Amino acid sequence: MNVDFTTDRQDVTNYSIVLLVEEDEQIETVRVYDGAHGENEMHRYSRQGGKQAAEVFHRGTLGEGMRSAIETIERGYAVMIEGWRTQ
Repeated sequence: MNVDFTTDRQDVTNYSIVLLVEEDEQIETVRVYDGAHGENEMHRYSRQGGKQAAEVFHRGTLGEGMRSAIETIERGYAVMIEGWRTQ
């Protein structure tokens, strides 16, 4: 998991949480959570189809969304990676 974020004082103003997997000696993106458009969005990736359209995954602040994304990946990364492998 790669975590990158910016703040203004204590407020998260943007973030990117990326779930990565090493497959066939390549680093591949499995899922991205970000606040690039001012909303908490998630992009699924698939082995065959690449990056999928964004979905809003959290309606709170960017800081709340960032923490939720980290927790979601920590709890479910194995299922996310398996889904990426089979799609």
